[in-house]
Amino acid sequence: METEALPGFSTAAKDEAKTAACSTDSDCSPTTFNSDLGSLASPLLESNRFSLSPSSSDSWGASVDPGSPPPRSLPATTSKSPSRKRPRLEASPPALAAVKQEPAAPPAPRLADPSCLHKLRYFRRMPVHHLLRGSLSRQRTWPIPSRKLDLVQTTMEESFPEGTLQFLTDFVTPQHYPPCKITAHLVQEILLGPHRWGILKDAYTLLMKIQTLHPASTTTGMGWDWRLLRHIMEDEEKPPGRLLFLQYVVQTLEDDVQLGLRLQRPSLTIAKQVLSCDQSFGNINSQEQPMWPPTNRSEPCPRREVIGWLVAAVTGVGFCRPLEQQNAAPPASGASGLQHSSRSPTPSPTEPREDVPPEFLAEKVVLLLQRLLSIAVEVDRSPNCSARKIADAIFPSVLNIPLRSQRETFLTTMESHLLRCKLLELLFHHSCEVPTALPLSLAKILYFLSHTSLLLQYEDQEATWQRWDEMLQHLISLLVSYHNVVLEHLWSSLGERMQLITSAPRPQQQEGDDITTLDVQQSIEGFCQQLQQSLGAPLPTSITEKVHMLQVLLLTASRS
Repeated sequence: METEALPGFSTAAKDEAKTAACSTDSDCSPTTFNSDLGSLASPLLESNRFSLSPSSSDSWGASVDPGSPPPRSLPATTSKSPSRKRPRLEASPPALAAVKQEPAAPPAPRLADPSCLHKLRYFRRMPVHHLLRGSLSRQRTWPIPSRKLDLVQTTMEESFPEGTLQFLTDFVTPQHYPPCKITAHLVQEILLGPHRWGILKDAYTLLMKIQTLHPASTTTGMGWDWRLLRHIMEDEEKPPGRLLFLQYVVQTLEDDVQLGLRLQRPSLTIAKQVLSCDQSFGNINSQEQPMWPPTNRSEPCPRREVIGWLVAAVTGVGFCRPLEQQNAAPPASGASGLQHSSRSPTPSPTEPREDVPPEFLAEKVVLLLQRLLSIAVEVDRSPNCSARKIADAIFPSVLNIPLRSQRETFLTTMESHLLRCKLLELLFHHSCEVPTALPLSLAKILYFLSHTSLLLQYEDQEATWQRWDEMLQHLISLLVSYHNVVLEHLWSSLGERMQLITSAPRPQQQEGDDITTLDVQQSIEGFCQQLQQSLGAPLPTSITEKVHMLQVLLLTASRS
């Protein structure tokens, strides 16, 4: 098979490329790497490919092949002849008789709930999946040989990204890894460069291959740093590969956290350096709080970090499109937006996907940024303290989100149940005229139901009954999240949580959870009477449905 001539190369370089492409050495992979990124057109976290079940592979870097056919069950065959019992062996051959019969080993202790350990290992779900299948084996590795690196360096000097990607795809194997500066070139010059979508896709696929075979860590280095991430997230020019870059960043953090958990060294991870509430809280929340709405859109946006990026992605201001496009035409929503996108002219080849509207890209960014907040809650020794600190920083930003639909998106996409609990508890605490000192419990949720008012003011100026409807939705979400926190021991650190799951299959009852059915009924009836008097009319259907749902959940929780 002949190798294509590379433009701009000397004859010696062409011969070297031909030799490298046709080499059958053990350090050169002859297989072709699959670079299908069709999954980028489907919402994250909605498929089993992103939400791993307990029956998934134990490989923390593996993913399920969506194209593989389901296993077929073998048809049962019946025999016409009557079944016969095999006769017992009265004597054993001399060779077998000489072997001593060892006592059977005692059965291994069974875990209380394997699914809980699986959720602990994977932090409930993974927003980005590896494109390669197979497990990572701890084997000796070496850098790519210098002779092959010279070919890669030549393509880099000639600004020939296709050749760089092709050579590295062939040269990166389970035994050979590229230098950190080569990985940085792939990220900064190719993935974040002004290239067409095919090159961006191949660069992302190659980076994921490198990450699968040779995961980034604090010792091996990585191809990005937080300054680069901040620059890309706040760059007004919006590089076309920014979503792929964010997915790659989240994947490197996720993989390193999982590896640190397996090796019992969670304090020596990349996430500990860049997302720790104790060491680097400035990366989660900037000291500069942005004003809402912006007074002058021509002014540069202040430094915002993860929380600010998340609010910008939810509200759509200054994030998914340039500012002049936002002022010219508001984003379409629902089916009409998709139909308009399908009839629009074909965009330039540097745009991420021709059939994906900007609103969908913003939704994926929201999920990835929520994943960063979830990792930030878990990397320190006290998730409870980290969640409280992050919730205090998020609280002013939630009040500045103008629309109810955007506030619901912000809360429902939040991956950490503990963080959602702390944030909603803070919202209800500021909504009560007389705050309570009770710890978060079922009794405190009943107190919120009986004493919450509409003290917090939002900018959308909804009707009174709609604001009560939103309050009930928040209370239901608080109750559900609190149940998950208690059930999965999310108050504790990852190391302690594993011991609690194995030693205590049923979580202990928290202080204030000993409510009775009478307490629930009295609180529900008192709330309905007070709300009906406040509105001066019968309760709307939406409110009655939420009140009934809240009552059922509280009664179920009180009897458990």
